[in-house]
Amino acid sequence: MNNAVSTYLRGLFAAAMLILPVAAQAGQPFDATQFMQAQEAGKPILVEVAASWCATCAKQKPIIESLEASQPNLVVFEVDFDTGKDLLKRFNAPWQSTLIVYKGAAEIGRSTGETNPAAIRDLVAKAL
Repeated sequence: MNNAVSTYLRGLFAAAMLILPVAAQAGQPFDATQFMQAQEAGKPILVEVAASWCATCAKQKPIIESLEASQPNLVVFEVDFDTGKDLLKRFNAPWQSTLIVYKGAAEIGRSTGETNPAAIRDLVAKAL
């Protein structure tokens, strides 16, 4: 590969890395204050309990990202299964790949281990 092409590709890659985190954000780390504010505003909320090593969580991720992109009012919070033990107790979520849906302060539904896109969309739709 010649130097001009290599330089162009490096620049393209660098530009993509600046854009991708915004476009492909899969939720935000759980924040109690933001969660409470979303509940008080009556927003649809999805709490995603995930682990970096979890194959099921990896299958859920693009489905959740798609929902976020198509439902701008949906607020997604991530709880790290390995480091958020206090949150696991708070949400009564003993397993990774748990999805919990709220409409405001009310829990509307939950699932664990679901990877069927239609089933996850139906779960989230209950809060919309």
